[in-house]
Amino acid sequence: MPSPVPSHRVSVAPMMDWTDRHFRFFLRLISKHALLYTEMVTTGAILRGKDNHRHLDFSKEEHPVALQLGGDSPKALAECANIGENYGYDEINLNVGCPSDKVQSGSFGACLMKEPELVAEMVSSCKTKVKIPVTVKHRIGVNGKESYEDLYHFVSKINEAGVDHIIVHARIAILEGLSPKENRTIPPLRYDDVYRLKNDFPNLPITINGGIKTHSEIENHLTKLDGVMIGRAAYDNPFLFANVDSLYFESKEILPTRERVLKEMIPYLKSFRLGGGKVHHVLRHILGLYHGENGAKEFRKFLTDRMHLPGANESILEDYLAR
Repeated sequence: MPSPVPSHRVSVAPMMDWTDRHFRFFLRLISKHALLYTEMVTTGAILRGKDNHRHLDFSKEEHPVALQLGGDSPKALAECANIGENYGYDEINLNVGCPSDKVQSGSFGACLMKEPELVAEMVSSCKTKVKIPVTVKHRIGVNGKESYEDLYHFVSKINEAGVDHIIVHARIAILEGLSPKENRTIPPLRYDDVYRLKNDFPNLPITINGGIKTHSEIENHLTKLDGVMIGRAAYDNPFLFANVDSLYFESKEILPTRERVLKEMIPYLKSFRLGGGKVHHVLRHILGLYHGENGAKEFRKFLTDRMHLPGANESILEDYLAR
């Protein structure tokens, strides 16, 4: 069963093409408590699509897990939020931070920061349809609306609408001229603006996101804010999460080992393959398991040389562990 209020103390960011159900299952073998997010799913894909199971199914082991929705229609978002709750998600998150051209052409994502009243309506509409938390992930601004005063106005509107939690990527989004990748690195980080938000909205839970890669950074942010969201570092170096449970969730469980994680991936991979899946759809997500360790390059090569071959199966992991 979903937890009524998932903890945002440490979470993994929604990342298109990366945080699919296979990566989330894999990361859950490393951390039992970090909050995980789906890739963004658009309202159109849910309401007009014929295969919601492909977009929305997940393994029970993934809890706590949040569904991130993309859209600009309060009515459509509310309907999709209700569907997500019925699927068993622990939280509904609204995407107001993605700067891609595709998202902009649909008039949602980061460009919605220019329309705080609309985002507030989106929040309130979703909250009428679900009992689970409704949260918003957004930037500190967009070009043309990038002052702290603009950010304050935006947050005040969604706070009045009853948003349960906000996740703030501490960069503005530049909507013209920069790619999504460049928008993750070129606009400067403005952590102080997020800290200032917490001072101005002390009762609103706030998580910070953007450029955070180490435990010392996580610990520093947690002295000022309610949560820390990790993005690319979680994918590139997933074993960073091996001691997240003990450090931030007071867990007394035995720390995982990389070898145990690989062993626990074998039955999952076998089940997925027997259901008609291709093993490389799973194995591509675990290539960073030995990041920073001796043998990391050899591990990646061992998997990539084998996972695309005809007949590839879970024996790839069994053979690696037997070495």
